[in-house]
Amino acid sequence: MANIKSAKKRIRQTATRTLRNKIRKTMVRTAVRRFEDALKRGDIITAETALKFCHARLDRAAQKGAIHRNTANRKKSRLTIRFNKAKVG
Repeated sequence: MANIKSAKKRIRQTATRTLRNKIRKTMVRTAVRRFEDALKRGDIITAETALKFCHARLDRAAQKGAIHRNTANRKKSRLTIRFNKAKVG
């Protein structure tokens, strides 16, 4: 356990930051799950709305540092590819 005041503060800050990042990652996973469910049902209109929401969540998580920028872009790209295949097929 830390004895120095600044070290105690760093522990508190890290705990807060970890919790916020966890919430952001959970929101991303939920958005992706909703998109996948809509795609599975074949509901293209809902899937398109969910895809836009996924992109927003991924961008926000990357902006805040919860996930890496390239990870967010890779996920957005893969989700868009899946949407386009479902739309055509």
